Amino acid sequence: MRRALVVVVTAAVAFGAITLVALEGREVVVLETADARGAPRRTRTWIAEDAGALWVEAAGPERPFLEDLQRTPALVLERHATRLRCTADVQPNPGGHERIRRLLAERYGWADCWIGLVADTSHSFAIRLSCA
Repeated sequence: MRRALVVVVTAAVAFGAITLVALEGREVVVLETADARGAPRRTRTWIAEDAGALWVEAAGPERPFLEDLQRTPALVLERHATRLRCTADVQPNPGGHERIRRLLAERYGWADCWIGLVADTSHSFAIRLSCA
């Protein structure tokens, strides 16, 4: 019984460690949006560049920051210790979903595959950021 418990705990710790490295091992940016009351909401996410634009993903329609952006597309992007004012444009699916999945898979490689095992991104949305 004790041996089984050690195996389970070791597997859980390894799974958690791999997931943390996958999520945080490469560039992560912070999006600052405003919730329905106007309070700031900070969301950590991956970012990709394509066709001269910055792109982020909302894993599904229920993501709070996506709801914020659909209400008010203004946000602040924190990247490389710089804060940029941006406007978000949620791209229509299925094209938006296909684009962001391709971009993140190319940029984040094995980490994107790993996170795909633990988070459902099959209904994700691509968000194009225009920043000043």
